[in-house]
Amino acid sequence: MSFLNAESAQPGQTVLITQSTCSKPSWMPHCYQETGIKLLLGQGAAALFLDPGLGKTTICLAAFKILKKLGYAKKMLVVAPLRPCYKVWPDEIKKWAEFSGLTFTVLHGKDKEKNLASDVDIYVINPEGLAWLFAPTTKRPNFDVLCLDESSKFKNSTTQRFKLLKPLLASFARRWILTGTPVPNGLTDLFGQIYILDLGASLGRFITHYRREFFDQSGYGGYDYSPKPDAFARIVERIKPLVLQLSAADHLKMPELVVQKITVDLESSVMKIYRQVEDAFYVEMESGSKIVAANAAVAGGKCRQIANGAVYHSEGADGRRTMAYVEIHDEKLDALEDLVDQLGGKPILVLYEFQHDRERILKRFPTAEVIGSGISMKKTDDIIDRFNAGKITMLLGHPDSMGHGLNMQGSCHHVCWFGITWNLDFHDQAYKRVYRQGQKAETVFMYYLVAAATLDEKVLKVLTAKDRTQQTLLSALGED
Repeated sequence: MSFLNAESAQPGQTVLITQSTCSKPSWMPHCYQETGIKLLLGQGAAALFLDPGLGKTTICLAAFKILKKLGYAKKMLVVAPLRPCYKVWPDEIKKWAEFSGLTFTVLHGKDKEKNLASDVDIYVINPEGLAWLFAPTTKRPNFDVLCLDESSKFKNSTTQRFKLLKPLLASFARRWILTGTPVPNGLTDLFGQIYILDLGASLGRFITHYRREFFDQSGYGGYDYSPKPDAFARIVERIKPLVLQLSAADHLKMPELVVQKITVDLESSVMKIYRQVEDAFYVEMESGSKIVAANAAVAGGKCRQIANGAVYHSEGADGRRTMAYVEIHDEKLDALEDLVDQLGGKPILVLYEFQHDRERILKRFPTAEVIGSGISMKKTDDIIDRFNAGKITMLLGHPDSMGHGLNMQGSCHHVCWFGITWNLDFHDQAYKRVYRQGQKAETVFMYYLVAAATLDEKVLKVLTAKDRTQQTLLSALGED
């Protein structure tokens, strides 16, 4: 495509960035990225519901630079998870010739106040930093553009971060939201994200109004919300003008994704413990350790722990809470070892759920490496570089702490869920670190280790149902 000169453009004209002659590589947008740029330029509020790897960051950078050249915007505030703050946004700005003129700073750490005082184009902050940034005593610049990277973190309109942002939304001339998983738990997740765009014009000003119009209450205490028969079509119709939805499979040559369920059978003695916890929420193990489930949610966690092979003590000998755990079985560890043997040294990403999962896996596979909470960003980068180079055969990660901003497709095309998360957002973001643009293998394999006749099967079923809801929504938004 040809690039137009932004300085000579007329207001309302679609403009793309002039190519630079510097030594950096030149960014040439795909056709779908041009569509995204036009959407961001053409209206004050827009959502990019794009799969990981489709270039949401560069679309926003291109649109912002054009707005800046035309004099329609001077400063952009980007709110993103911590790793994208430090890696994705800075790396994309520094990588491409077209963005070399943009200046940025990261508002995190001990220098955040000094960084805030600097005169730059783009300020990048994580959601936890918003309370400091918008405190009455904080002197900050006027931001023209608000860009929420991974807007699903603002899906719940009752959270402190949403309430903090809500009264400030009108001060931004343009508001953009980005995510590949807009409805990880169902259509109720849309309200907060769409409100950020249009201040309630599409789905209502209050979550109670949204629920009343589109959902029927059910369940214990009326806290379950089931969409009314016509809700889906009406919601799509209302938000479609705001949204660009793109799937990686439709626009990139993606490998085949093969999903395999590896079922493990637990011994009768283990199932007896499991059933007692599931049914009575209490069991006295032969060792004298107590497993106590105070309510159904805790019981569910205990059941999933038992399915994985270990469970935490509820309390120690002194009556205080403890992180000590009881090992109950090795069925999933044995299944994982069989899988690793079958792969014959090919790299595998193993996703765990509980800390004792991680400890037991490391005991069985002492050469495995770990990324996630407690691992510095510098060490994480080194581990990922070695993993992508094929020098690490097993990498462990928790989906909650490794989902955003990681590229792990260099040499790995096998992903194994040792413990299955309920959270669709964590789930999709985690495995798409491997199943993404740049994956050279023709097939990516994803394995679920499932303990038969346990909550594992329920979690997988619910996760699949959530995925159907999300994929149905995304498909509808992507239709012409």
